[in-house]
Amino acid sequence: KCGNLSKYVVQYMHKNLLGGIDDTVTDILYEDKNFAAVIKKCGVLSQSASGSENEESMVTLLSEQLRCPVYPVHRLDREAEGVMIYAKSKYAAGKLCDLVGRGGFEKQYLIIVHGAPSENSGTYEDLLFKDSKKNKSYVVDGERKGVKRAVLDYDTVRSGEIDGEAVSLIRVRLKTGRTHQIRVQFSSRGMPVLGDSRYGSRYKCDMCLFSERIAFVSPFDGKEYVFEAESENEVFKMI
Repeated sequence: KCGNLSKYVVQYMHKNLLGGIDDTVTDILYEDKNFAAVIKKCGVLSQSASGSENEESMVTLLSEQLRCPVYPVHRLDREAEGVMIYAKSKYAAGKLCDLVGRGGFEKQYLIIVHGAPSENSGTYEDLLFKDSKKNKSYVVDGERKGVKRAVLDYDTVRSGEIDGEAVSLIRVRLKTGRTHQIRVQFSSRGMPVLGDSRYGSRYKCDMCLFSERIAFVSPFDGKEYVFEAESENEVFKMI
């Protein structure tokens, strides 16, 4: 407690709660009347996309499991996995989406890339253009319609080899939230994420991009919530 300001930190750790036994059940880290913190599995849509309205997504899975409507407040690529937050009412969704839009979510990811950065830690800043028809983003040189600034910070955890391939385990903190941002910013520097065939990886495995931590100050009770998880992807244990 500092003056009239009180800070509450609630932390949760996910470690193989279900061991991947039942893909129809979502691991719930935390749930209250306003939101749920969950683990999205690789291959599942975070929400229905245009042209895939009938495909199963986290929204449909969670709605059935929690027995109430749920609303997405941020995205995670289909090929990625890890911690996500879903609202449990339109009111809560509005509050959380506003918080996300103001940069109130601290999002941290763990990735494995081919090769290694030239510096062990740093910041990547690029201009990205999304080609909606191809559902792919590109680093571009100049401003034009549809181009958005993308910024992330990274720290190399360690480097090594997997099946003779030089790779690095890297922790990433997003400063902006653009489509495929982490994937394209590293790929454009010759370091595609392992298993990400869309952006140049030839290694056959689930994409090694994991949302390991989300932290925010709740707009509902003023407490700081920190949700952390560890990936079940065996490739992360190989480096």
